[in-house]
Amino acid sequence: MSVDAVTRLRLLAAGLHTTFYAEEYLDLPFETVWAVASDLAGELPHLVPLLRDFRVEPGDAGRKPAVAVGPLGLRSAFEVRLAPGWCLMQSRLVVGGMAAVPEGGGTRFAVLGAARPAALRPLQRAYALVAGRGRPFIRKAALRAAARA
Repeated sequence: MSVDAVTRLRLLAAGLHTTFYAEEYLDLPFETVWAVASDLAGELPHLVPLLRDFRVEPGDAGRKPAVAVGPLGLRSAFEVRLAPGWCLMQSRLVVGGMAAVPEGGGTRFAVLGAARPAALRPLQRAYALVAGRGRPFIRKAALRAAARA
């Protein structure tokens, strides 16, 4: 039995005990939503407030290295797994993900963020409360996707 990408991300969020998870139905075509979600270097800094730059190695490989740069210039190395409807980004301290599936005439879109070490979970909870558990991320992604349509 296989599960779709959004269900897979929901299960991952549960396994990571993250409080930063959201999913919504967007009245936009899958291709339009995923064009924004998969444009990590171009779009992720617009969607994540604590991210100034996200550099991903070019190419079509399923796994590729990336570097996230924060507002103060701090850098963090990531491994990115990117496929249609699925994105998982992992560093030593953070796991981030996005998933999308066509649903009706639109798209079911989900996002998660999680701290890897258990010691960082209180910080994760505080950030999730401030950030509204991912809903602002989804709203920004939808606005950016609508602008591309």
